[in-house]
Amino acid sequence: SWLQEAAQKLKPSVPIKFHISSRTDTGVHALANAAHLDIQRAPGKAPFTAQQLLQGLNHHLRLEPIRILSAQRVPSTFHARFCALSRTYLYRLLLGCAHHSQIPVFERDLCWAPAGGPLNIPAMREAAKFLLGTHDFSTFRSLNSENASQSPVRTLLQLEIHPAPGFLAHHYQHRELEFWEVKVKSRAFLYRQVRRMVGALVAVGQGKFSPQHIQELLELKDSRAFPPHAMAPPSGLFLKSVEY
Repeated sequence: SWLQEAAQKLKPSVPIKFHISSRTDTGVHALANAAHLDIQRAPGKAPFTAQQLLQGLNHHLRLEPIRILSAQRVPSTFHARFCALSRTYLYRLLLGCAHHSQIPVFERDLCWAPAGGPLNIPAMREAAKFLLGTHDFSTFRSLNSENASQSPVRTLLQLEIHPAPGFLAHHYQHRELEFWEVKVKSRAFLYRQVRRMVGALVAVGQGKFSPQHIQELLELKDSRAFPPHAMAPPSGLFLKSVEY
């Protein structure tokens, strides 16, 4: 809606609608997303250049937590959502916090600090192998009225777990804090699929599940089989990029 309102302030000759590549839950972040729009100016006015559109939209978005990073002309056959070849998400985990008050102030709402001590990363990596490839991910999606008829089959192209720096890591290196990232790539994801997968992997890292339990959950193909309260919170999830 921010984009829609900003674009309307550019006084197009007909109402415009943004088509976004990926919708995210409330509380989820985007390092980069993609959208397309058709914009017509009043008769006699030259079409916006990419730079004019970028500067004009950012001017009207200056009070909102969003910025246009780049703009370019695309053919009429382009669609931001349906032409995407893949989407890459990062989930940021913070380890070493005995209490949520120990999360650095600049990292609040930008990571998840699971309780219960260190995670068994090798076990998480073993569990992740079961999720790679093409599967029916019914267990790893949240159902709602919009997606009940959607195919649950998805192909996970990449699922990696690796250490990562904090945004201001050099300011708290003296503390025993470790940042880890779960990197996930697919052409498309089911509703809350990434958060469910990350939550299940963290449960493996905490010793609550065995790595093989992830395979068992996958084979059940039942959204109701997913353990209650195991889904990762939205705060640690970032849409990193959309590839075309």
